[in-house]
Amino acid sequence: MTAPLRILVLGKTGQVASELARFGSVTCLNRDQADLTDPGACEAVIAECDADAIINAAAYTAVDRAEEDRETAMLVNAMAPTAMAAAAAARGIPFVHISTDYVFDGSGNTPWQPHDATGPLGVYGTSKLGGEKGGTAAGGPHAILRTSWVFSAHGANFVKTMRRLGAERDALTIVADQIGGPTPARDIAAACVTIARALKDDPSKSGIYHFSGAPDISWAGFAREIFAQCGLSVDVTDIPTSQYPTPAERPLNSRLDCSTTTTAFGIARPDWRAGLAQVLNDLNT
Repeated sequence: MTAPLRILVLGKTGQVASELARFGSVTCLNRDQADLTDPGACEAVIAECDADAIINAAAYTAVDRAEEDRETAMLVNAMAPTAMAAAAAARGIPFVHISTDYVFDGSGNTPWQPHDATGPLGVYGTSKLGGEKGGTAAGGPHAILRTSWVFSAHGANFVKTMRRLGAERDALTIVADQIGGPTPARDIAAACVTIARALKDDPSKSGIYHFSGAPDISWAGFAREIFAQCGLSVDVTDIPTSQYPTPAERPLNSRLDCSTTTTAFGIARPDWRAGLAQVLNDLNT
């Protein structure tokens, strides 16, 4: 019988880390155990652990705040993952790093492929791209897994916000010209574990991959499905991004081509509507 893969997860309270904690043989580290603003400390933790694989599920995700807090965003999203990847590479163990659609400029309307040219619009995307480059340059077994529009029963996310607002109001205006794939954190966690195991067996599968929920939809369309599944009657008015200004520019096209992930690891795009039903059930119990 094959021994279970021992996985060390950087991150403990985030959406994906909270889901990774459900898996056996997974150890999740909080900020006190691995300070993401101290890349050297993250490197040391990995160098000294007895894990068979590393998953980085921690990140600075405050997209708007990053515009004024570039130093912290770069430390957490670029420098810390680079140090983690170097430590994992030194030990020859897989490093799985979660990245984002924000590394692209959001132009066009066709799904982004892993090899497409990047062009982040703000600090958050730039910092995440730095982590991707560091993870790849380390040279060890690795997978950069870009995802989008993450939601779960944990933390702050669009589903929980809409659920709350829908119970308070009978009408909302929501952006309809940003298109992407909502992705359940539970499915991202499962994908990360599957990929880590595959890399342990076959390091040649190292590379950049995409993983997002299907079908692609606008934020307004996503909100309508949330309200429908919650049994809430809310009149949603579509608005363009230009009518909802934010400090950080959002990509309009967040569609991700996930075909290489399916080919390499046998992981299909999850139906986010089923994932939404599961999250709402979790929130209601």
